[in-house]
Amino acid sequence: MTNNKIKMGVVGVGYLGEHHARIYSSMDQVELVGVADIDAGRADHIAAKYTTKAFHDYRELFGKAEAVSIAVPTVLHYPVALDFIRQNTDVLIEKPVTTTVEEAESLIREAAMRNVLVQVGHIERFNTAFRTLCTYLHHPRFIEAHRIGPYVGRGIDVDVILDLMIHDIDIILSIVKSELVDLRAVGIPVLTNHIDIANVRLEFADGCIANLTASRVSGEKMRKIRIFQSDTYISLDYGRQSMAIFRRIMENGIPKIVSEEISLEREEPLQVELTAFVEAVRNRTQPLVTGMDGIEALKIALRIIEDAKKRGIQ
Repeated sequence: MTNNKIKMGVVGVGYLGEHHARIYSSMDQVELVGVADIDAGRADHIAAKYTTKAFHDYRELFGKAEAVSIAVPTVLHYPVALDFIRQNTDVLIEKPVTTTVEEAESLIREAAMRNVLVQVGHIERFNTAFRTLCTYLHHPRFIEAHRIGPYVGRGIDVDVILDLMIHDIDIILSIVKSELVDLRAVGIPVLTNHIDIANVRLEFADGCIANLTASRVSGEKMRKIRIFQSDTYISLDYGRQSMAIFRRIMENGIPKIVSEEISLEREEPLQVELTAFVEAVRNRTQPLVTGMDGIEALKIALRIIEDAKKRGIQ
């Protein structure tokens, strides 16, 4: 019945926000009560496309939505999310959670006081390939991640570290349960006034090393991570949702590498992510990716930006 549906809204219906609206509109357990965007034409178009109401000021969603996805530019995450939290509205905030740690901590404090849920849109946590990968992890020793692609003109209000690399930062923090003890980063602008290509080496207290590269000015698109353990090497492709495991075995006293392709059921990660958010709202349970997770990833990302700039390469 309609009155049992979770009333959802979407704030910011650009490229990513439209996908939030599309998925919510298709969910049986959700009523998409409206979309908001300061671009009135865009709001009207998306509302008509997904059979909902258009609002040209997000505050018009107050009292109408139980929960909202916030997909506005990063610099607006804090004020928009804070306004909804103060209306006791649960929020899913696209990554990065905010532009500063102070803003993020302020949001989390306000949400905790009001028992409001905050989920951060680190979408790779919901990727079938990553969720399968976690079942094979036991003690990662070296991790290499590449997240590169051509220039598309989105996310350019922030450095590529906050735009793309933060996905891999969050993933690594979720699988390496050890303190970060050192990092060394380089980054340069190419097409914008922000860092467009960056590399960082992260060293953890347990000895694990992670090497991350992110670029939004590359000719090809790649979303891969490789994890080396004492007896296995795991290769994962987020985009293709494919995974292979390479194991060392002994054959007649001689070490040999054997490989295995892992069969994965393809799913749309955003669909899984939004379904998880809706269930958290319905059941009042902690989201898989919490506000604190968003803060921890943001802290490392900002340290990487600072280190890259300190080296005077930008």
